[in-house]
Amino acid sequence: MPLHQNPILPGFNPDPSIVRVKDDFFLVTSTFEYFPGLPIYHSKDLIKWTLVGHALTRPSQLNLRTGEPGSGIWAPTIRYKDNVFYITSCLWTAYSPQQNVRVWPRGFYVSSIDPLKADSWSEPVYFDQPGFDQDLFWDDDGTVYLSTCHRMLDHDMSSGLKGFAVHVSKIDLSTGTSLNSSQVVRKSPSGVAEGSHIIKRGEYYYLFVAEGGTESGHREMVFRSGNCPYGPWEAGPNNPLISATTQDDVQNTGHADLVEDAAGQWWAVCLAVRPHRQNTTGQGHDHFLPSPFGRETFLMKVDWHDEWPVFNKNEKLRLTIEADPEPLQAAFEWQDNFANSKDLDLGWYHKSVDCPGPHTPLKREYSLAERNHHLRLWGGPYDLRSLESPTVVLRRQTFARGIWETRLDFLPHQPHCEAGTVVYWNPYTFSSIGIRKGPNGESRVIRLTRPTAPGEFTHVTRLLRYMGSVRLAVRCSEMRFTLGYAELDEDYTWLEPVSMDLMTANPPRGMAFTGMMLGLYAFGELQQCLTPADFAFASFKAE
Repeated sequence: MPLHQNPILPGFNPDPSIVRVKDDFFLVTSTFEYFPGLPIYHSKDLIKWTLVGHALTRPSQLNLRTGEPGSGIWAPTIRYKDNVFYITSCLWTAYSPQQNVRVWPRGFYVSSIDPLKADSWSEPVYFDQPGFDQDLFWDDDGTVYLSTCHRMLDHDMSSGLKGFAVHVSKIDLSTGTSLNSSQVVRKSPSGVAEGSHIIKRGEYYYLFVAEGGTESGHREMVFRSGNCPYGPWEAGPNNPLISATTQDDVQNTGHADLVEDAAGQWWAVCLAVRPHRQNTTGQGHDHFLPSPFGRETFLMKVDWHDEWPVFNKNEKLRLTIEADPEPLQAAFEWQDNFANSKDLDLGWYHKSVDCPGPHTPLKREYSLAERNHHLRLWGGPYDLRSLESPTVVLRRQTFARGIWETRLDFLPHQPHCEAGTVVYWNPYTFSSIGIRKGPNGESRVIRLTRPTAPGEFTHVTRLLRYMGSVRLAVRCSEMRFTLGYAELDEDYTWLEPVSMDLMTANPPRGMAFTGMMLGLYAFGELQQCLTPADFAFASFKAE
């Protein structure tokens, strides 16, 4: 049987949830602080996936403003019932565990009868029950159950544990209204039980739970009940179904969802990370560099023994998976020439909803029509360090080694204005290279911005000799990012690199729940940039 790359969705794609309708699989993942929210992927074979849209495409559905890293849209669940697709999720407007700031969201669902149709998803229907990692389950009698995670009301904070537990309640689906008080169905010795999904197979209800937190202690557990979604629940004999150590190629495994294919074979998708192993033979444990991709979506086969699920033959996840389709080509080269004059192609993201389209009700900040085959950015007053709404469009990094490149026309007439390209982790950690007005008022300079610590940056400037367009690039590798520029047809001048350790540091506020993004930006520092920045293309070529 052919081997395929695992993850099946490389790059920042955490908290996967999956459903099958006839011969079609649909999968959704978290987007956190990025817009549009909740990407919807489609596949016929579970291996080759295509981004077909997003569930949250309108500011009325999703209001992202000034959130910390790791806030925003968390952990969706996708389900299909009576010809309608449902996606549950929640919006964290404030999330900073370092300061113990958590505003518990209520959660919501959106629905659609055609997920392949743009803007087909409804306005949110909000739940009464607060929490995160929402899941919907329809019982045989039509009763709808909502499971969600939040801190137990009677939790003793002096224990040092978070006290996050899975709560279940009955709801009126049409309104989201709770029909009874929620009950705790699973609390974990680790202090974190989350990412719950309830399914029914045969005579048993199954409760799947992610425990231990989403870092190195992450693992997936299963429980079953012959009674109802409230239990009592019996722990599975194969628990944990999947887990990892800090010496495995695939780590932090958990947050799984299950699907049965048309042939009756069961599968699970889960999140995991793949740090870069540095061989240090003879020195005990190998050293791993952090992954720039964040948490990605992996696939594994599920078998059933004695009415209990067995994940991946009780083996650790690997970077390949056996499946029937022909293997995909490993080489990758992508380019966007901005030929679509109506809107950006799927796969571009904004850092807020200040820039959801060419005619946003807040402020126009980009156009694909004002200059043919160019993306024109009108820089807003917030720079890339701002928690507000910088003018930036971003794409996931999906390959460790390669060149990200663009060509920029930008003639700034004001000081403190800049346009360029960026490799972006969060507002506290990014590296950018852009064009600014020169010191004498006539020339232009290249400015490299690179982090020295989270929230602290240093700058390097180089004088540009010509007034024409400039090529800008990011060279990506497992160990570092190197930014460079080139005028005319000259070779690139590469500036000082920044290490992967520095580029993946945890922020002082919020959490690093996303992955590395590559993008294009323009800004004025507390002023509107009055000169447009025109990008001729954006491309990535894997090495």
